Amino acid sequence: MTTISTDLDTTGAVLVLEGDLDVRSTGEIRAALYEHLRVHGSYADGRVVVDLSRVTSVDETALKVLAAASRRARRRGGAVVLRGACPAVRRMLHLTHLIRLVELERDPVPA
Repeated sequence: MTTISTDLDTTGAVLVLEGDLDVRSTGEIRAALYEHLRVHGSYADGRVVVDLSRVTSVDETALKVLAAASRRARRRGGAVVLRGACPAVRRMLHLTHLIRLVELERDPVPA
């Protein structure tokens, strides 16, 4: 099961995805992503953050939806940034070569 919500933090609106991202949830994820891009994609620097820290599993189909949204945002001068991608999500991004199409948020370096 996938849960989708929006979190308003100090940097702007963050789309939070939770649960399993797979072929069964891609339609819901696509609709939420494009709506989020439409509403929040024009803020400040055009970056739209998608929080994946609560994602338990992901398949190639769901990653393709994220990559397509990233391409769409780039055409409009923005970017989709993935936050909190666990090692399994990062591994799938590399295995599918979709890592070239998405931007991962860098973790802050401790002082």
